[in-house]
Amino acid sequence: MSALFASRFLKGVATLAVGSVVMAGAARAQAPAPIKVGVALDISGPFAAPGAEIRDGLNLAIKLLGSKLGGVPAEFIQADMAGNPEQARQLVDRFIQREKIDLFTGPVASNVALAVGPTLFAAKVPYLSANAGPSQLAGAQCNAYFFGTSYQNDSMHEAAGQYAANKGYNKVVIMAPNYPAGKDALNGFKRLYKKPLADEIYTKVGQLDFAAELAQLRAAKPEAVYIFQAGGMGINFIKQFMAAGLNKDITLISSPFTADEDIIPAVGASMVGLFNASSYAHDLPVAANQKFVAEFRKAYNGRYPSLYAAFAYDVVMNMDAAVKQLGGKVSDKPALAKALKTAAFDSVRGPVKYGNNQFLIQDYYLRKIVQGADGRVTNQLQPGKVLTAHQDAFAAQCALK
Repeated sequence: MSALFASRFLKGVATLAVGSVVMAGAARAQAPAPIKVGVALDISGPFAAPGAEIRDGLNLAIKLLGSKLGGVPAEFIQADMAGNPEQARQLVDRFIQREKIDLFTGPVASNVALAVGPTLFAAKVPYLSANAGPSQLAGAQCNAYFFGTSYQNDSMHEAAGQYAANKGYNKVVIMAPNYPAGKDALNGFKRLYKKPLADEIYTKVGQLDFAAELAQLRAAKPEAVYIFQAGGMGINFIKQFMAAGLNKDITLISSPFTADEDIIPAVGASMVGLFNASSYAHDLPVAANQKFVAEFRKAYNGRYPSLYAAFAYDVVMNMDAAVKQLGGKVSDKPALAKALKTAAFDSVRGPVKYGNNQFLIQDYYLRKIVQGADGRVTNQLQPGKVLTAHQDAFAAQCALK
């Protein structure tokens, strides 16, 4: 090789190398920034049990999507706010100001949802709720940036009230914690039960000793008691109710939140025979659900998912469908909110759609706690539906179209 040729050859190689660096730099410059999702979790505090289920459902969806939304890399910034509204407000401020989040989800409790909503809405950050569905945000205070991807608080309890009415119970006591979701729960039950009640009892949020309430029930002698007590509250109430022997004379009807897969292992076989109404069942014969349940059991030591995990999974799948519809462009927040409402996603509940108030219209089923041949105590879907394509009672108060 001549000296001249060698010089030209080396110069050509150098030029190619420089060009490659420039092209690689340009490719990096053009790569979309990761989509940021703020996740305020209840890993400690009064809602730690459902909070852990929400975390597990979210993380499974994130894993199955390869940490992407609509094919775009996504960062899910998760932090515990312990069910505390003030801590949640501070966390959301940080998410918006420092992290510049595009989307938000996480909190279990409705009082937390109401506390953080205004800040998120002012920043035009869509909030997809994996659990909380306060009546205020379903009705007059509905907002284009809030999505009830789980359910409206009253609706599960409306289905239970319909079931109690169908059974012909005439002397019924109802009980729930004294906070927005508890009040919505009992109002929902009353709305479709439609009969006078023997009593209406409100307990403290986080209460674990129900001796006084059990004494009230013993004295009242109702035919049935309907309870909404989530997480540790539900575990303790059912254990104490059974230990007091009240189940011999009083039929216990539960919301799904006090009879789901996060509660059953802690209570055991004494829950067998308990009925509860829900918009989700792990044995619902829907292809997306069957995939979800199989993947969930594989990821989490064979346990069945609760409705909290299922709805959290749906939240991520809804986000994925919306980002895909937008071609990954999430900077236009009104367009992102519109896509979240209109983009079809494969829900674990089968076909669902948002109503005008951006809460899901969905079916409600009856579940019964049974003990299988393998000894496992779990919920079993019962034939038929309690409510079909049910829309919440507050949608008419919402000005959104």
